[in-house]
Amino acid sequence: ALAAPATVNVTISPELQAKAAKKYGVRDINELAASLKKSVVGELARSGAYADAKIDLVLADAKPNRPTFKQMGDTPGLSFESFGIGGARITGTATAANGAVTPLDYRWYETDIRWAQYNATWGDAYTTFQRFAHRLATAKGA
Repeated sequence: ALAAPATVNVTISPELQAKAAKKYGVRDINELAASLKKSVVGELARSGAYADAKIDLVLADAKPNRPTFKQMGDTPGLSFESFGIGGARITGTATAANGAVTPLDYRWYETDIRWAQYNATWGDAYTTFQRFAHRLATAKGA
């Protein structure tokens, strides 16, 4: 019998929820959480890692590369041509079928502004999600 794929739950930290409401836009952050889940589920399904496990993730922080829709609406004169370094932080736990709990903590923020100009609004955050999902799926830890 094949093991069931991992169950993945993603929540948003209270701090990031507050940033979403004040600065980035709630819709953007909710879409990021959905993207994180999709990345992790896809990588785990391909690899078979963490079968029968429960993965609880928290999108702890995210920083956009370009102004969000809310930021552009709130700040007259802000341009979508503006760019900066972005990234994200993910925390959480992986609970195996036997009850063993593994803490997860991963962050990646671009360090070279030269790459930022080529990214979409959340480009570096999406890169963080893919890197985290790959590490998790290949059992390199997070």
